[in-house]
Amino acid sequence: MPKHSETRALPYTPEQMFDMVADVRRYPEFLPWVTAMRVRQDSETETVADMIVGFKGLRETFTSRVKKQRPEAIHVEYVDGPLKYLYNDWRFRDDGKGGCLVDFTVDFAFKNRMFEMLAGQVFSVALRKMIGAFETRAAVLYSASTAGPGSSSSSAHSAA
Repeated sequence: MPKHSETRALPYTPEQMFDMVADVRRYPEFLPWVTAMRVRQDSETETVADMIVGFKGLRETFTSRVKKQRPEAIHVEYVDGPLKYLYNDWRFRDDGKGGCLVDFTVDFAFKNRMFEMLAGQVFSVALRKMIGAFETRAAVLYSASTAGPGSSSSSAHSAA
């Protein structure tokens, strides 16, 4: 059952980071392995969407409810798919210097034992790739008006 928590200091505002993470329709444009998103419903406070993920011939659909508390938090609730459970939280805090601290936590387990073993073997590499994709996306969207991702720092805690 992979679990990971991390805090990143980024040179973007909490509002910018909130908007980018909440825009799930755009995930296939920048997140590795996300091949499509189907948004079932969307409002200011909640989105329900299907994320289609493909990796080495495997293809799975995950349905999640994304609860949004602008601009400080996003909580992802698992609805349906190949997982037993998924807990995913994003917190966006002003760092007092024009940027923000992003607290990210993910904890999940697959229903299928084979997927669970596979996930355990590649979890940290895949997670670093996904986190990097979010940081790169923020730089693409917001670097024209900010310092860019080079000034980020991180402290990570991980357990698998």
